[in-house]
Amino acid sequence: MNKLYYFVVLLCSVNLLSAQQKINLDEGWKFHFGHSANPDKDFDYGNKLLFHKSNVFETTVISPKFIDTTWTTLNVPHDWAVELPFVKSSTHEMDTHGYKPIGSIYPETSIGWYRKHFLVDKKNEGKHFEIQFDGIYRNAAIWLNGFYVGTNFSGYVGNTYNITDYINFDGDNVLVVRVDATQSEGWFYEGAGIYRHVWLNVRNKVHIPTDGLFVHSEISDRKASITIETEIENKSLSPSSAVVFSYITDRNGKPIAQTTEQKVSLAVNGKTTVKQQVNLNNIMRWSLENPYLYKVISVIKQNNKVVDQRKVNFGLRTIDFDAKKGFFLNGKHVKIKGTNNHQDHAGIGSALPDFMQYYRIKLLKEMGSNAYRASHNAPTKELLEACDSLGMLVVDEQRLLNSSAEYVDQFKRLIKRDRNHPSIILWSIGNEEQNIQGNEYGKRIALSLLAIQKELDPTRTSTYAADMANEYKGVNEVIPIRGFNYREYAVADYHKDHPTQPLLGTEMGSTVTTRGIYTKDEIRAYVPDQDITHPWWASKAETWWKLAAENEYWLGGFVWTGFDYRGEPTPYKWPNISSHFGILDVCGFPKNIYYYYKSWWTNEAILHISPHWNWPDKIGQSIDVWVNTNADEVELILNGKSLGKKVMPRNSHLKWNVIYEPGTLEAVAYKNGEKLTSKVETTGVATAVIATASKTKLLADGQDGVVVNISIVDEKGLEVPDANNMVYFTLLGDGQIIGVGNGDPSSHEPDKCRAGAWQRSAFNGKCQVILQAGKTIGDLTLQIRSNGLRSTTVMLSQIK
Repeated sequence: MNKLYYFVVLLCSVNLLSAQQKINLDEGWKFHFGHSANPDKDFDYGNKLLFHKSNVFETTVISPKFIDTTWTTLNVPHDWAVELPFVKSSTHEMDTHGYKPIGSIYPETSIGWYRKHFLVDKKNEGKHFEIQFDGIYRNAAIWLNGFYVGTNFSGYVGNTYNITDYINFDGDNVLVVRVDATQSEGWFYEGAGIYRHVWLNVRNKVHIPTDGLFVHSEISDRKASITIETEIENKSLSPSSAVVFSYITDRNGKPIAQTTEQKVSLAVNGKTTVKQQVNLNNIMRWSLENPYLYKVISVIKQNNKVVDQRKVNFGLRTIDFDAKKGFFLNGKHVKIKGTNNHQDHAGIGSALPDFMQYYRIKLLKEMGSNAYRASHNAPTKELLEACDSLGMLVVDEQRLLNSSAEYVDQFKRLIKRDRNHPSIILWSIGNEEQNIQGNEYGKRIALSLLAIQKELDPTRTSTYAADMANEYKGVNEVIPIRGFNYREYAVADYHKDHPTQPLLGTEMGSTVTTRGIYTKDEIRAYVPDQDITHPWWASKAETWWKLAAENEYWLGGFVWTGFDYRGEPTPYKWPNISSHFGILDVCGFPKNIYYYYKSWWTNEAILHISPHWNWPDKIGQSIDVWVNTNADEVELILNGKSLGKKVMPRNSHLKWNVIYEPGTLEAVAYKNGEKLTSKVETTGVATAVIATASKTKLLADGQDGVVVNISIVDEKGLEVPDANNMVYFTLLGDGQIIGVGNGDPSSHEPDKCRAGAWQRSAFNGKCQVILQAGKTIGDLTLQIRSNGLRSTTVMLSQIK
């Protein structure tokens, strides 16, 4: 063992629990609704004097002595909005947010109070304590032991607060959070509550602050010069000195390089940044195909003892945006094949467990997507970790184009939190600010935000998502990467007029489809499941993608959207409560347009026929049959009779008008000489439920989980495409069901059910149930049944 490895191994064996801890506080919260209009129903908030003295709490809800035993006990992440019923309303705010009763006209469900009791070991007295909230929606006022800690205005960017002075080492500590979701930030479903993780950070007085580590590199061939910037701050009452160094490991934790040790001196409340460099040879680059992650660990020592250390994952890759040739990753041309996405999912709203981030990114990758735009707000950190690990490019977006102190602070926190993620290729400084994007206000604000971005992250650049055609005045004059929201018809002219500015389709498409529906239904608020319907501002998938695919100066684009999401029920309103924009529905079930994108976004051989072949009322009538494929030629065959061959135009689809008769409709295609086949069949009546789990082994950590997709099938195992049977779920073992869904954008069934009464109807043959692991090693059994059908069971194992 060489000297470097020997030293680092000794270092890593040091027990750091007394020096630093990051303690998860997700479990065991108490919750109760307040009231935004009546202080008497809001625990006297607004009636009592809470801010005229420190620690004046009398007998109010912020008092540690307040009795909360009758409150609901729950774990965070928690989204209370998803638990509320759907309520019909004529207001724009309600329809855009999915008809959940939150806002000024629903005061009784727009304020949420949370209380958390926890103990702190007295041996940690003298340490530095912080409370870290990763995300609260929104306008959250925070108290600890009756002391006001702070208010986080943002519903998306988390914050960290110094609570050292307020810790009780001799008894209960009580954290109180008042969440005010009365005022929305977006025009889409946003949820409500503490919907991301909460942490208690225990550190030495001399330490690396939250997000105080920045790693960046210069790469040449297989060599990299890596710069490690480590912030250090001194929160003790006397000047302090320390030694700082960093080391790098491979993905398996094997140390491979180390900086020299550097001495620093810090005044009282002093802060400094130490920049160190280290060189690596024979590097592994982070790429879409091999998203290789290194680790850097920065260490602080005092008196030859480790007092703090921080670890981050990072990747080595180069990115380049060329106005004529497009986007390059590691010198290789990559067409950006992206999707926009909001952050909610069927059954669970905005409070996604970490495993769901990986599930959703995997679904997008399987379709051939290589990029994700976090629209229109800071994503959760775990989503970025999934993109880092799985190989997905990211555009990370600021909530508003605004340079006030509040939004500047949000932008700084966003950049410092996320800048080590190799998946991020661009920052976005805003989206569709129609009142200012085309004038001097927008231009000046953009310049202010760009200066902050260059200061905090000089390794990347920025875009702005502009719903503007061939217009240059305003933000577009100064933004490095011109973003187009729709207006795909104007991209060529804009490029001709501004040939040195790279161009990106930040929002494209917006085809609206309902999975498994083939006629427009204005009563149930459905649209056909083909690439034929879009709002006035948008386009069909084929329209925009042909332009992007065939012109090098297009960097690529992001479809609106990857997944359906709650709210924005275009082109309808009530009873429609979810969008139709997704390539996949809100459960992640593919629609037909999925196979269009997969045909042209992957190298896989794709052959897909639609619609289904159950049309008893249309015998002898004409049916439009679509074939999505990337094959060279397709022959369509109905019950053994050829309906002709057609050559497949690139980036398009094929279509036949077929006189319907029950039986088997088959497509036979050839791609580079390889024969492909696909078929749809007329099914029998539903006879059984079957289930597919996304995995069968779960970590017994109370955090892991699994998605189970259910199909209603006939005697031959064929999915019945119009089945809507009610399905019932029972889970045996130490785990819990946390949500159900079916992808129906007009379903008003609850996503959350009472314990022991979980159910969801199928929508066009499918539904979904999401489970979360317990903490006991052993088996979980999910029983799935539907009246009159054969039931099924899913067996799962919980392991260490």
